[in-house]
Amino acid sequence: MSETELDPRVAPSFPKAAKASLRDAQLRANVRRATDTIQAKRHKLVEEKKDWQELRESARQIRAHVLEHLRVYLEEFERNFTRAGGHVHWARNDREAQEIVVAIAKEAGADEVIKIKSMTTEEIHLNDALEAAGIHAYETDLAELIIQLGHDRPSHIVVPALHKNRAQIREIFLREMHLTELGENPADLAEAARKFLREKFLRVQTAVSGANFLIAETGGVCIVESEGNGRMCLTLPETLISVVGIEKVIPRFADLEVFLQVLARSATGERMNPYNSIWSGVTPGDGPRNMHVVLLDNARTAVLADSEGRQTLQCIRCAACLNACPVYRQTGGHAYGSVYAGPIGAILTPQLMEMQHGESLPYASSLCGACYEVCPVKINIPEVLIHLRNKVVAQKGWYAPEALAMKAMASVFRSERRFRAAQRLARMAQLPLARRDLPIVGQDAPTGQDSGSGWVKWLPGIFGGWTQTRDLRAIPRESFREWWESRLT
Repeated sequence: MSETELDPRVAPSFPKAAKASLRDAQLRANVRRATDTIQAKRHKLVEEKKDWQELRESARQIRAHVLEHLRVYLEEFERNFTRAGGHVHWARNDREAQEIVVAIAKEAGADEVIKIKSMTTEEIHLNDALEAAGIHAYETDLAELIIQLGHDRPSHIVVPALHKNRAQIREIFLREMHLTELGENPADLAEAARKFLREKFLRVQTAVSGANFLIAETGGVCIVESEGNGRMCLTLPETLISVVGIEKVIPRFADLEVFLQVLARSATGERMNPYNSIWSGVTPGDGPRNMHVVLLDNARTAVLADSEGRQTLQCIRCAACLNACPVYRQTGGHAYGSVYAGPIGAILTPQLMEMQHGESLPYASSLCGACYEVCPVKINIPEVLIHLRNKVVAQKGWYAPEALAMKAMASVFRSERRFRAAQRLARMAQLPLARRDLPIVGQDAPTGQDSGSGWVKWLPGIFGGWTQTRDLRAIPRESFREWWESRLT
């Protein structure tokens, strides 16, 4: 795996990766600035839609209905797309998808491909597989191009280079495009990217994309984007290969009326994406002569079988949950160790890895519910996070430290005698750890209560996880129960 990719199988745990991100002041400033801008634009456009909640509910119902009848709609899409001259391939996992795409590209005689921004191809590390086969992939989305040229990793689903500012982007372009001079304005940077990519658009004859939606009724592939690079990749090459998760299918063309409204507002704070392209097979003299769709499972059917976790597959990759998440805003996307960052990544990545990797991600949340409030398809992310936390605990077994600690605490709380004994032991154990701080101004302790026990700032061993980010109030010399009993006798 190249250093430009993220892979939960080898990524450090979220707490460890987050510490490194928190030390990067420039990254945090860039993330906050970008997410604040997107949030403000989204809020303004959502407010103008008086039927916003009805749109959210419609989107949720359509996506939930699809997941209930996924096989039916996938087969309908395959029939209609094939009838229109396209080719459908089924891939059970990332390796099969890589092999299919490489084989198609080689059959087309390609040693280069141009790419439309696609999280699905990032998920399966397609660029690495193409490079290994002697095929170079050029990212054509501006943010993805910045990531590729900067040998970096995406940190956001919609804006992969959100963690970079214009000065950093200028340095990358100067170095990688071998430019002698370049202005600092966004228009200068965009013009440099445009010149760099134009030659690729006109020369490379094979393109790779994902898809926002597959339309079962028409066999259509829908791609929405904001820059026009996608339209170039869709129209100029002779061969187009789209790698699409099986959950992306929708029943009818008319359903786009709902999704194109909620997606643009939630993702980029626009009323509609500037470029909305739909291809339904091959048309002589118009667009690619060879169209292929690779339907990717990659553990999605396992997620579908989980009655609580399956709502994760309703996601339309708008990234609204990332922009609203207080944890993501502090750490950025790299800390999640996956191409899917933020709250949706915290529930999607572990499930796509079948709970074998990324087990720390369900804990990368304060459970504040902000992600659920902004989700355009009403995925209850906090609910799924708790469900996955239960899975992590169950997976570790009864002998795991956390499980043993909970069992011990349950035993203590079931008995008044054991509870009092535990309090006495805790008072003695905290003596070398508790610090007596000055009382808070204007806050008096209740009469008879010990106000001088102080705070525990540090705990040893596995207990240190609590005091790394929190202070623990020391146990008072006399509990309320003891104080009350002393007044009655």
